[in-house]
Amino acid sequence: MKKLIRFALVGSLGFAVDAAGLLLLLALTPLGPLSARAIAMAMAMLVTWQCNRLFTFGASRRSMLIEGFRYGSVGLVSAVVNYAVYCGLLLTMPLLKPLAALVLASMAAMAFSFFGYSRFVFRR
Repeated sequence: MKKLIRFALVGSLGFAVDAAGLLLLLALTPLGPLSARAIAMAMAMLVTWQCNRLFTFGASRRSMLIEGFRYGSVGLVSAVVNYAVYCGLLLTMPLLKPLAALVLASMAAMAFSFFGYSRFVFRR
């Protein structure tokens, strides 16, 4: 249970980085909500990898390169789920704000990512 709480805290930080990055990119660049979200998600993934490594799960016994590859693999699949839900919501509900779609999509991907990170990346 302790790891799940820490994972949720790190996920909250990742969500904040994702949301802030999305809002900043939308406000300061000509990027649309789909491309801006892809960049924001990449920024959030780098932050959460380091925080999960240091705070939630601890470093694995693998080299940082292997661990990073595994984290990126799980993160990429989780991001695809997240991004697909995000895009689906925005395309089917054009009045939905990008931030609301981000919240719903992030919730949809959270369970998958916890399982993948705890079993595939940081398992000792």
